[in-house]
Amino acid sequence: MPTHNREISRDVRELGELLGEVLKDQTSRQAFETVESCRQTAVEYRSGERESRDPLVAELEGLSPHQQRIVVRAFTTYFELINLAEERERVRTIRTESNEGTLEDGLSAAAAELGEEDVDTVHQVLDDVLIEPTFTAHPTEARRKTVKSKLRDISTHLETLDERLLTEKEQSQVWRDIDAEVTSLWQTPQVRNRQPEPEDEARNVQWYLENTLFDVVSEVYDELADAIDAEVDGDLEIPKLFEFRSWAGSDRDGNPYVTPEVTSNTLERQREVVLEKYREQLKHLSGVLSQDGSRIDTDGEFEASLEEDRERLPGSARMAEERYPDEPYRQKLKLMRERLARVGDVRPGGYDDVDELLNDLEIIAQSLRNNVAENVVEAHVDPIRRQVATFGFSLASLDLREHQQKHTDAIAEALESEGIDYYDLSEAERVTFLTDAVLQDEPVLDLSETDGLSEDSARVFELFDSLADWQTEYGVEAIDTYAISMTDEPSHVLEVLFLADQAGVVSLPEHSGIDIVPLLETEYALSGARRIMGTLFENEAYSQALEARGRTQEIMLGYSDSNKENGFLAANWSLFKNQRRLGEICDDYDVQMRLFHGRGGSISRGGGPMNEALLALPNNTITGQVKFTEQGEAIAEKYGNPRIAERNIEQMLNAQLRARKQAINQPEEEIPSEWTDAMETMADAARQEYRNLLESDGFVRYFEQATPITVIEDLNLGSRPASRSGERSVEDLRAIPWVFSWTQSRCILPGWYAVATGIEAYLEDGGSMETLREMYDEWPFFRTTLDNAALSLSRTDLEIAAQYADIADPDLRERFFSRITAEFERALELITEIGRRDELHPRDWLGENLERRNPYVDPLNVLQVHLLEQTHRTDIEERTLRLTVKGIAAGMKNTG
Repeated sequence: MPTHNREISRDVRELGELLGEVLKDQTSRQAFETVESCRQTAVEYRSGERESRDPLVAELEGLSPHQQRIVVRAFTTYFELINLAEERERVRTIRTESNEGTLEDGLSAAAAELGEEDVDTVHQVLDDVLIEPTFTAHPTEARRKTVKSKLRDISTHLETLDERLLTEKEQSQVWRDIDAEVTSLWQTPQVRNRQPEPEDEARNVQWYLENTLFDVVSEVYDELADAIDAEVDGDLEIPKLFEFRSWAGSDRDGNPYVTPEVTSNTLERQREVVLEKYREQLKHLSGVLSQDGSRIDTDGEFEASLEEDRERLPGSARMAEERYPDEPYRQKLKLMRERLARVGDVRPGGYDDVDELLNDLEIIAQSLRNNVAENVVEAHVDPIRRQVATFGFSLASLDLREHQQKHTDAIAEALESEGIDYYDLSEAERVTFLTDAVLQDEPVLDLSETDGLSEDSARVFELFDSLADWQTEYGVEAIDTYAISMTDEPSHVLEVLFLADQAGVVSLPEHSGIDIVPLLETEYALSGARRIMGTLFENEAYSQALEARGRTQEIMLGYSDSNKENGFLAANWSLFKNQRRLGEICDDYDVQMRLFHGRGGSISRGGGPMNEALLALPNNTITGQVKFTEQGEAIAEKYGNPRIAERNIEQMLNAQLRARKQAINQPEEEIPSEWTDAMETMADAARQEYRNLLESDGFVRYFEQATPITVIEDLNLGSRPASRSGERSVEDLRAIPWVFSWTQSRCILPGWYAVATGIEAYLEDGGSMETLREMYDEWPFFRTTLDNAALSLSRTDLEIAAQYADIADPDLRERFFSRITAEFERALELITEIGRRDELHPRDWLGENLERRNPYVDPLNVLQVHLLEQTHRTDIEERTLRLTVKGIAAGMKNTG
């Protein structure tokens, strides 16, 4: 039986035709014909029917500014619609392969693999695994929230056409609604006219948690439970496997607009949302649990629990008894809803913590089991229990983050009045001072006293002073992690412990309310991991804090800045090596490690298929617990559609279950020294070439002239500034605009540059192609690294990039673009040779995707180049230029 009514070619064709009709209605027939002419010319060039792109360039440059803007809007809107068509095709594939039993990386496959082990091993794997996707507000989402909302409505209509059996009249009505949405989309400004505020970003993250993940998670648990039952002997309870976290509204690094008020509002709003979701779920459950009390045996535990609630809420209890006489479950659920309404309320009787709610749900579940209603528990109670266990009373726990220098400065400024020159202390002296200060009973500083401090230092004190209040109001679990950017020394971690102690969040040895997470980003920090972590694990104060947190140490790795500093190949190898080293250090000190992977959406910032990345991690780092960032447009792509969100979560869980099983069976994988030596040679040469490029005289000017970085810096993408100090240098520029700029110019250099140099250096040093092929076939790390580089190479178009290079000064173009081109061509040849294939990348969908998109991105690139060349742009040209950035981002499905 067919599961769908349509296919992607039909969706693309009909959406394109509809957009054409809207374009004629909203502009003019002439404007439509202009867009169609540009489209046709671009398609003919890509298909080989034209020898040159010059006619397209001449046509676009000959248009008036008003006409150019219409063309850009048309192609931008086209990509927005085609992205929906491709999303629908992904859903079709998922449903079809699931129905046929051919879906790879699913939970059935993971359960089958676990079924090969004894029950104790399966139990250990399930108990060990905890996956923590962490949503950030990093500014890589180019679309406005209003636009996303309209596109989501169109997506829903496409789903209706595809999955429901409709009459002709009903189909006509659906297309009428799509027409209306596309018309509204055309009339809606595509580019933000103001910079988003941190609370806008927090609401954006909250939307995905509330509207997609809240429901999807319980479905994933159900599927896993069924798969485990089918493959594993014994009755295994599925524990909590997921926890969602967020930086939106709490990440302060480089963002002065994230204030204590913003964080307070985020915590309050998220609690309100999740409590209301639970109340809705319990109301629905009340409709199910209509059992007559005279026909069932409500056990003593249930009766005792109900009686406690009656005593706790006498007024509500009388109302419940009057409304639901002889319906004990409904009475209990009514009182549970009232207790939820009183969480954080001045009225007594609310739940003190999430465990109390979980206990009530378990009491109901057990009573139902005692009355032979296990199927009711599985269908209606267990999904709520899993939602409560996953989302708690906070929806997503917040992580705090700040740059280490801010803590150092704040402490130094405050201690100056105490006669202590903190700046003048050596690293060892700082460690000793901070340790003694934490261990002594009396506080050293009053964090509420900020007179005389600089603005930044006052902000640090206000943050820690507020942290104690937040944990009292919302619970420790709502905001219990503090990440420290650019951690280079042990004192940088101890400074946060000291400030938390002064705030009363830490009281050793009994209590520590936060996990302190060093973010290791620089080569100095990564290579000094044993120096940093060993010092901390041996430190008297920190070891007590670690003990209070269950001896689990979270360590964050910065993929973005590591790549920007060292280049793609060297950064990946450094991260792999240092993850293994961190695993060894934690094992030496009997500490459980939880790696936090600071991944971006693009390949060069740690992006790429998540399941492949998890399976490629070193075995000794796979403790079961893993955390990773989800950023920008990747959030919308992964979690905007419920079915795709479910598929992503399934793949994460599949990979982590399999990886943990493998790590238990083989704690330390054996990697031939020949392979690691090869990587050392390749990485050293690649890093040298990459640094040589960046440090070459004139490269920064070339980057500024041959990419739209100056435009990107002025876009209202996020609340955070684009650079750390406003200086024009690669080092100072944030990783996101660095990658975004190269992506726009179709020269995705950060995702592949110097890979060829590294491989050639190994071959010239006596290495063999056969060894490289063995590494690719048998070593997940090496295969994933090269496949990700191949993805970036596939999306690079040097013919388009050459037009951007032409804008640069001729001498700069000659020096740098020829160098980049040579590296690209050698990388393409070497990667295909190592992979023993004709195509750059083995994924069939990628070629289809590029073939469908490239002709439509080309006009946007041509116009962007033309506008960048203008020394003086009118207001309409400036707006059009900004819109080309958004259109290319939509066409490339990637920003930074």
